[in-house]
Amino acid sequence: MTQPIRVWVLFVLEHLQVPYEVKSIRFDDVKKKPLTDINPNGRVPVIEDPNTGLTLWESGAIITYIIKQYDTKNLLTYTSFPEEHLLNQWLHFQMSGQGPYYGAAGWFIHLHPEKIPSAIDRYTKQVLRVLGVLEGYLEGKQWLVGDKMTYADMAWVPWNDRVDTSLGVPEPNKFDGFPNVKAWHERMTSLPSWKKIMETRAVLMDEQGLMWNGMPKGTKNFQEYEAKIKAESAAEAQ
Repeated sequence: MTQPIRVWVLFVLEHLQVPYEVKSIRFDDVKKKPLTDINPNGRVPVIEDPNTGLTLWESGAIITYIIKQYDTKNLLTYTSFPEEHLLNQWLHFQMSGQGPYYGAAGWFIHLHPEKIPSAIDRYTKQVLRVLGVLEGYLEGKQWLVGDKMTYADMAWVPWNDRVDTSLGVPEPNKFDGFPNVKAWHERMTSLPSWKKIMETRAVLMDEQGLMWNGMPKGTKNFQEYEAKIKAESAAEAQ
């Protein structure tokens, strides 16, 4: 019997119906033990697979592992040429292009203690550039590779779902000007597996009193949050 994987990444596992156990962790604990014993970089996602004894971090590496180890029917992948390599291409573009730029744009718009127009302009333009690449590529296509949804498509969903925060626009307008991206994204977020993990996330965030960005409700910026953490640590030390 397959034992549940201890995990902070859910979409692919939920879609493949691989048993998993969610290990919820607060934002201010990612740089502390026991997480740093598992991932010295102090980041999530991380998985611990008791079926193979492997502990693994970095989202792209985790997705690749799950697909190779558990997608035995190739539901979310291809093993044919050239599709196998195109999947890898799109996964790498997500890790190098989408994640860093979307994250940096969101930081400078919402969390940085002072507004730096040049930084906001730089990173929002990069978000728009990446969306433009997707928009053009998806013209006349349903999916990034082949004729089915794959792990390459799924890797883009979490950041894409919060592109409104990366652009500083209202949620209903996040894909304005990018109809192909909007339709592609909605095909994926209409899946029961996506809806299930979003419900799980909402419950966990609410239980911990957290906002969408992982910080406590009512916190205005990251510096305010850091000050709160330091104050709590000093109080505990007394």
